[in-house]
Amino acid sequence: MTALSDHAVPQNPGWLHRSEAWLDSKGKGAWIAAMVLGFIFFWPIGLAFLAYMIWSKRMFSKSCSRRSSWNSHMSAMKPSGNSAFDAYKADTLARLEREQKDFEAFLHRLREAKDKAEFDEFMDERARDNRDDSENGEQTA
Repeated sequence: MTALSDHAVPQNPGWLHRSEAWLDSKGKGAWIAAMVLGFIFFWPIGLAFLAYMIWSKRMFSKSCSRRSSWNSHMSAMKPSGNSAFDAYKADTLARLEREQKDFEAFLHRLREAKDKAEFDEFMDERARDNRDDSENGEQTA
């Protein structure tokens, strides 16, 4: 559970609780917009919004915590109960893993080829510079 869903909803919520629920439904952007507008119109209101967002952990609830997205990824690994779908899912995941390994191997070979080409170019340049220096040295002597 997140900090946003930890508190219980009263039977007859007042305007403050309804406003808080409305801002929660709109997301963190709505809270930030309300705080900025509070600072624009009357700075203590903006400061109150900022203090409340930090105190209630709304400021850091979703962007800093990756648990919810990790849990959604882990739920994809659970069996669904349909054996045909589970077999298809296992085959697809295995194929995707193979493709990922193949792609990473391709990128590794591509980087090695680029590094080799850059090194060969450097060595050719160095040999050319040494040859030019030796030719210039013989001509001046």
